Amino acid sequence: MQQDVQAALPNSIPDPSVPVQKKRTLWRRITRNWELYLFIAPAFFYFLIFHYGPMYGIQIAFKNFIPTMGITGSPWVGFEHFVRFFDSYYFWDLLWNTLSISLYELAVGFPLPIILALAFNEVKDSFFKRTVQTVTYAPHFISVVVMSGMIITFLSPSSGIIVHMIQFLGFDAPQFLTDPAWFKTVYVLSGVWQSTGWGTIIYLAALSAVDPQLHEAAIVDGASRWRRIMHINIPAIVPTITILLILNMGSILGVGFEKILLLQNPLNMEASDVISTFVYRSGLLDAQYSFSTAVGLFNSVVNAILLIVVNQIARRTSENSLW
Repeated sequence: MQQDVQAALPNSIPDPSVPVQKKRTLWRRITRNWELYLFIAPAFFYFLIFHYGPMYGIQIAFKNFIPTMGITGSPWVGFEHFVRFFDSYYFWDLLWNTLSISLYELAVGFPLPIILALAFNEVKDSFFKRTVQTVTYAPHFISVVVMSGMIITFLSPSSGIIVHMIQFLGFDAPQFLTDPAWFKTVYVLSGVWQSTGWGTIIYLAALSAVDPQLHEAAIVDGASRWRRIMHINIPAIVPTITILLILNMGSILGVGFEKILLLQNPLNMEASDVISTFVYRSGLLDAQYSFSTAVGLFNSVVNAILLIVVNQIARRTSENSLW
């Protein structure tokens, strides 16, 4: 009877030494692989200090922040700033401009690196391939400020080379920089020019992992180049496409304000004013810190929700997801 009781005790009473053993195992793993932990330490502390640390200040979105009183001393107002933003007359305009630019950029800019990578993968002339890759990669290394200056120079009504080319062909050049109808197209196409070549690197890396024997077997079976691309290359990069699509959908409202702000002017404000530029103006220029934080928090929460939803959809429809 006593033996039966003792045999039942380990199943009913947790062993107090288990947490200690786990700590020892963790510490042993860290000491054994200390070089790897040292390698990731700079990135870990970077995100901890500059990304997670500032989250402490998010609480001012729910307060009427007064700099002299500090974050903790400022009065609590709850969701007042969120309600103010949702009830404002510019809420739907900002939301539409942000969504339309993001979806336009996703529809045009997302497939092009895939197409370019598939084309590069089929080129056999190594010199031509390296040359074209260098030419398409180069714009990525141009800063946003310089790129915006180039766009303004190219599209200037008086001295722009693109305007002069259109006029040389006998057409009337539109007002690219001042017409709101052209702003989104200028923004998206310039982004495609700058980032498409760089975006092919990930897909070329995925294509390099394709087993050459699959192509050899397909050639023996009489498959054309087009069929080999459709049935071998594209399925090989589908997991990469899915992951990048999820990440892009997760930042659908995260349109960067740098280039938009540099290309923005009073004449195209109708189409160029997005959530990020509004946060910049209201927060830094108008010193409405709590209100701008609330708007930025709304933007981040929507992006996080979209990321989770799209990831769950991808997880249920395929085996490819972030987690």
